[in-house]
Amino acid sequence: MRRDFSCKAHSEGANSADKKKLVFLGSPEVAARVLGQLLDAAQQPHSLFEVAAVVTQPPSSRGRGRSKGQLQPTAVGQLAADRGLPPDRILSPASARDAAFLDQLRQLQPDVCVTAAYGNFLPSSFLSIPLRGTVNIHPSLLPKFRGASPVQRALEQGVHETGVTVAFTVLAMDAGPVIAQERVRVDDAIQAPQLLADLFHRGTQLLLQHLPSVLDGSAAASATPQDDSQATHAAKVAAEEGILDFALPARTLHNKVRAFVPWPGMRASFVAKDPTTGDVDNLSLKILRTKPRPAVSPSSSSPSSSSPVGHAVIPEEVQEVRVEGHVMLIPCDDGSALEVLELQPESKRPMVPKQFWNGLRNRKLYRPA
Repeated sequence: MRRDFSCKAHSEGANSADKKKLVFLGSPEVAARVLGQLLDAAQQPHSLFEVAAVVTQPPSSRGRGRSKGQLQPTAVGQLAADRGLPPDRILSPASARDAAFLDQLRQLQPDVCVTAAYGNFLPSSFLSIPLRGTVNIHPSLLPKFRGASPVQRALEQGVHETGVTVAFTVLAMDAGPVIAQERVRVDDAIQAPQLLADLFHRGTQLLLQHLPSVLDGSAAASATPQDDSQATHAAKVAAEEGILDFALPARTLHNKVRAFVPWPGMRASFVAKDPTTGDVDNLSLKILRTKPRPAVSPSSSSPSSSSPVGHAVIPEEVQEVRVEGHVMLIPCDDGSALEVLELQPESKRPMVPKQFWNGLRNRKLYRPA
């Protein structure tokens, strides 16, 4: 499918005064990449639109060292400033209901608003302002995975196909008519940050392809209503979801690891035991990259001495973890094993299992049941 990275005018060129006003709403780094593509497209010859303003979350306190505690702009706010948008065109209301903000938006008279990972609810008082409506880039095949965490939940469920949707925004979350979609195969090893970036990149291209029809009003007439009966919800990820439970199959744990990178990350507690002295240390490890190894027999319901992934040891509440080549094997209760390719001990940098294993100094490592 051919895609234009700029919006071509139907006539031979478009004067600056004739360009349509687009207001972009977004906050994190992935949204900043979308903004960058839109700014680049707006500068192309014959572009139909200009980025008239940017709306993002308010600056927040973050950082380390000297910058710790200082208010820092969002990635979108920083990029907008770096690309030369005037300060009065970089808006950061605490709420999209804010009366002063809505007045500013009305004064801009936007033709269209575009959202990508903005993070604030958009009330009807906002949605009524842009002439051609508000359009959202959503990283799923709507109506599947409506909500705050569509990529994470898709990976957690182990889907083999997902995609990106460009749709009009309505009051109900992610329920507006669909302008366009693109399907994407999901690699078994891809993790949430990479998939999210890929989907938003594709979604921006899809938006730019269909933006002329949005701006002339024809997209509103041809957009396809969603089938609400097919909708699924992608709930916001919670911190307490970041605990590995080895009672679950390795495939399930692998999907959680790649879904919840970088936050909340998947952690597990292990026991390192000196076989000579019997001394025991409790270790907390963040598991960063994995691969599932299936059980030898589909009928295996519990680990045994014949299992290639370890055997029951004393005490019975734990099982031995071992290294095989460049991977660390953690046994699961169904006889499968989680192959760990990268991990991070507490207060240390990420490392490969061999580096971690060398630091154990001949101690044995066990995982809890």
